[in-house]
Amino acid sequence: MTLAPDTASALLAPVLDLPGGALDLSRHIAVMAIVNRTPDSFYDRGATFALDAAVSAGFAAVEAGAEIVDVGGVKFAPGPPVPIDEEIARVLPVVRELAPVARVSVDTFHPEVARAAIDAGAAIINDTTGLHDPAMAEVIARGGAGVVIAHSLAAPRTQHPLPHYDDVIGDIAEFLVARRDLARERGIPDSRIVLDPGHDLNKNTQQTLELTRRLGELAGLGAPLLVALSNKDFVGEALDREKGDRLPGSLAAAVFCALNGARIVRAHNVRETVDAMRMVEAILGWRRPAYERHNTRPEGND
Repeated sequence: MTLAPDTASALLAPVLDLPGGALDLSRHIAVMAIVNRTPDSFYDRGATFALDAAVSAGFAAVEAGAEIVDVGGVKFAPGPPVPIDEEIARVLPVVRELAPVARVSVDTFHPEVARAAIDAGAAIINDTTGLHDPAMAEVIARGGAGVVIAHSLAAPRTQHPLPHYDDVIGDIAEFLVARRDLARERGIPDSRIVLDPGHDLNKNTQQTLELTRRLGELAGLGAPLLVALSNKDFVGEALDREKGDRLPGSLAAAVFCALNGARIVRAHNVRETVDAMRMVEAILGWRRPAYERHNTRPEGND
């Protein structure tokens, strides 16, 4: 197993240059919280669809240690189309509330939504279609935001039944390199590019398990890797657990990914994931313990 590199040398740009503040990932694993302003989201089924609930969830995530809050107005899975104006109306009020206190990411594949979000203070655009629309790269470049480029095969919000890969990691790497080249050509520097291999996105459980097992190979691309695996179906199918009972499996997968090069972990359960990542950092020697008392004082003085 390839362990996480101990220095910044593995990353082309270890410090993300973001409008909401630089994020040094050379010896650090950041947690990205999830706030869905959708009535039909995969995990919380609309628990943060109301504006006040979404904003409260964002503030709570920051308090729990999230360094990025990812706001989405449309779920990834197929469903009724959401007009662009409606998506903008869902995400912009949350961006405006959270941008003063956190780096805000907006999960969208529409350039029009990305442009409005950046103008409202978003620091990152999280495109789960991997810049399916090249105009997205131009919008992000002009706005000075960061981008998460995710691997997914299908057109936005469409099914891709029985996905096939000749070599799951090789195919993912080829896709991500091509889309990163597009981003660079349109003016986005390496210091604002993050790559996401797309756990479960147009992949079955065996394919997702393999990409997780071989994640270290993607770390060789030199970009910070984001993993979005929280409570996903590959965890449920591997363990026979429903959505509400997948936290232990999600944390195990997140720790494995962190040890194999992931630098950002997107998660529903923020506090637990933050603790897991801080523990990984402590084990790797990347951070000092919060305090040290055990066996550090004379006997009887504990």
